[in-house]
Amino acid sequence: MARSRSSTEDIPQTGKIPRHIALIMDGNGRWARKRLLPRIAGHRRGSEAVRTLVESATRLGVEYVTLFAFSSENWRRPADEVSMLMQLFISNLENEISRLHRANIRVRIIGDLTRLGPRLATLIAEAHALTCNNSRLTLTVAVNYGGRWDILQAMNALLRTHPDKAGGDVTEADLTPFLSMGDTPEPDLFIRTGGEQRISNFLLWQLAYTELYFTETLWPDFDAESLNEAIRSYQQRERRFGRTSEQCCAPDS
Repeated sequence: MARSRSSTEDIPQTGKIPRHIALIMDGNGRWARKRLLPRIAGHRRGSEAVRTLVESATRLGVEYVTLFAFSSENWRRPADEVSMLMQLFISNLENEISRLHRANIRVRIIGDLTRLGPRLATLIAEAHALTCNNSRLTLTVAVNYGGRWDILQAMNALLRTHPDKAGGDVTEADLTPFLSMGDTPEPDLFIRTGGEQRISNFLLWQLAYTELYFTETLWPDFDAESLNEAIRSYQQRERRFGRTSEQCCAPDS
């Protein structure tokens, strides 16, 4: 089974432009409230910000964008809001997949998809099938996803496939291919909008050595310049991966 090498196993190659950006799109409700609009209006405006983000990331040469659209804890929200979010997700899949396919963008939906309903499941399968061979950028959307769920489902899948591992001695190399993004390079840059400074059960395994960037900007207002600002911050970081600064500056580092 294909897998991506972990940053705790190898020192990954890095560049001025992050290869993989992960993002929590926070602040839709507050954006709407400030304008005396219903919360769903903020989510709809947030969908437009996703389009801007993907277009900007593609122009910059980013290869992977991963978005936290709906967490496993978001079911705790009011039922009417959850229902509207699911309808919005259906609408976005119906309206955006053809455009993304024309742009040579691969779309992947990760998470526990068993709770999403038949219409959404069908659209997700169709999106995967249509775009699976696209190569310009991989857009991964996490829906009904949690980092702890991901690790647990990976361990259970590993033990189902390799029951001999039940006695112990499980390594990163064993587990990684069973993670939802086990074949994807770990994020270089994590962005959270809306002012909160936590990762909220998102990609717990994968963010081990990711650079974290928090901004007060509400997600619907996050535009191309906001992305550029986040990347400029990233470019000022020294990514040591456990080494010293002197080692990082050495010619063969």
